[in-house]
Order: sequence, then structure tokens, then C-alpha cells
Amino acid sequence: MTRPPLSVVQIVPTTRQKAMLALSFLALSALGIIHPANAQEVTYIIFDAPGSTNTLPNSINGEGAITGSYGDANYVQHGFLRAPDGTITTFDPPGSVNTFAASINRVGAIAGAYTDTNFVAHGFLRSPDGTITTLDPPGAKGAPGGPGTGASAINGAGEITGSYEVSNAIHGFLRSRAGTFTTFHVPGAPITAPTGINSKGEITGGYDDKNRAFHGFLRARDGTFTTFDVPGPTNTTSPIGINQAGEIAGNYFDAQGNSHGFLRARDGTFTTFDADTTTTPTGINSKGEITGWCENPNSIARGFLRAPDGTITTFDPPGYTGTDPAGINSAGTIIGVVNPGHGFVRIEDKR
Repeated sequence: MTRPPLSVVQIVPTTRQKAMLALSFLALSALGIIHPANAQEVTYIIFDAPGSTNTLPNSINGEGAITGSYGDANYVQHGFLRAPDGTITTFDPPGSVNTFAASINRVGAIAGAYTDTNFVAHGFLRSPDGTITTLDPPGAKGAPGGPGTGASAINGAGEITGSYEVSNAIHGFLRSRAGTFTTFHVPGAPITAPTGINSKGEITGGYDDKNRAFHGFLRARDGTFTTFDVPGPTNTTSPIGINQAGEIAGNYFDAQGNSHGFLRARDGTFTTFDADTTTTPTGINSKGEITGWCENPNSIARGFLRAPDGTITTFDPPGYTGTDPAGINSAGTIIGVVNPGHGFVRIEDKR
């Protein structure tokens, strides 16, 4: 696993790149197939967007609504919204060539990015009523085939964060619910790439320093930056999300290039963990539960769920392999993709 995609960056969802780029598989029904497991303590739903050859869920809200992207037979990416009842609505911003839906908030507003006919990326906001607004911070630019703008996360207040290209650098932005942009970057960093925002307006993400080393950052509501690295001989620290308690999850690479998971508490304390030989978190919820994917020495991927007490459960939907979770909501419901290119929902009965 290399460092996370930067800026427009975030138009590529935070699952493994090989899963994101696979575009060659047949669709199932929109409502999916339900597989009970573990004496009905866990239920899996396998689903696909209509006309999809590859369905890639990226984000789930507390109500169970899911957003993501899917590829069609012409290798074009589109956005989708899957309602809690399983109904799927597909969408594209006007003028879009490819659409990448990245994040959904509690009221169903979706943020992401799309490329236009010149292959320049723009951010977008899809309101709950289906209205789509293009987002480009003042001064954003993108040559054909270049970065442009990418929205990576939206919080419950409707604030959106992401990154954009300006003057041969990549900076972060915060867009208020009213549409006002605040741009920012870690001091001295040529690349600042936000990946998550909580309802307090706290933003996390990664940045490159002048030596091209990748580090984590936390931007407080008042604009103050705290930069950090997992203690020890690391060469990359990559945050992927922040919850309401200010806990940040992500992965880091050790000196040998092996990926491990980390949890950074609000007070700055780090806890590192492994689900297998390779561990890459992709989501954290309000309870501190973390999901992601792990690989064994044979490069076989499985999903994992790490409980707040540190207990780790690995999983695959019955009959499937290559499990890549992408997100987890406050109820502990996990979404992601399984081979061969289908979306999944993992619902755990915690009664």
C-alpha cells in the first residue's frame, strides 16, 4: 500500500486501489442477497448499482444510507445513493465524465468529486433533494488531466473538506454550509490532503514535507495545526478519519515498509495494532470502533473490526474473498467491496 492518493486525491475512495480500479464484473440485484452468519448475530447484504460492472461503496451514515461509485460497461464511473430500504438512486453532476462519491452525512448530503470533459476534477455537493452544486475554491486550477479539486468528507453540519491545486501546490479547504471557502495548508508543506472532518469542524489528513515524507495533521476549529507521526521508526503516517471524540484512525508504515493500524486519542496518545501481517484502517465511528482490511502472508485480504477495548474480529461475507471495508457508522454497520466487485453491508446484532 502506498501513501493515500492526494488531493483530487480524495476522488479515489479509501479502499485498496486494486479493488477501486477493477471494472469487469457482473451485477446482482439492487436489493442484494442476504447471508446470515454466526448464528444470525451478523447479517451480510451483497448489492450492486443498476447497470454496474463494479460497485464501490465508500460511506454510510447513521441512518444506514450508503454512497459510493460504480463503473459501467464503458468503464465510466457514476455516483450512487443506496437508501436504508435498499433502493438505489444513481447520479452524475452535469458535465461529468466520471463521478466519485466520497462521503455522506446524517441528513443524506453527499460530497465527492467529478472530472469534466477536459478531465479536470471538481468537487461537488449533492443535497438530499438531489440538487448538485459544483465546488471549486477561489484560485483553484487544474490543467487537463491534472488535479483540480476533490471533496473528501462532509460532516453533520454540512461542512465539507477536501483539497485543491493552486500554484503548483496542493492545499486543503473547508467549505461552510453557506458556501464560504476557507483555504489552508500545513505551514511549509507542498501537499496538504484532508481526509476527515467531525461535527466540531476538526479536520485530519496527511501532508508531505519538503523531503517528500508523509505525516499526519489535525486542524482545530480555530485553524491551529497539530502535526504528528506514530512514535518509532516510521516513514509514513496516514490518517483516514476523525470521530466526534477527536480520535483519529489511520495506518503507518514501519522502517521495513509494513503497514500497521493506529488510533490517536484526543490527548495525543497513540495505540498501534495489527489484524494480520498488513493492517490498513479505513473508517472510525463515534464509539471508537475501527474497520479496515488486512492481509495475511499469502496476500489474501479480509475485513476487520476493532472494538474500543482492542478486540479484533476478522471477517469475509460467506462465499466471498478479497474483502475491503470502506466505512462504519455509529451503529457499527460496515460497508465496502468484495471480489468480484460487489458492494456489501455487514450488520451486527448487538443485543
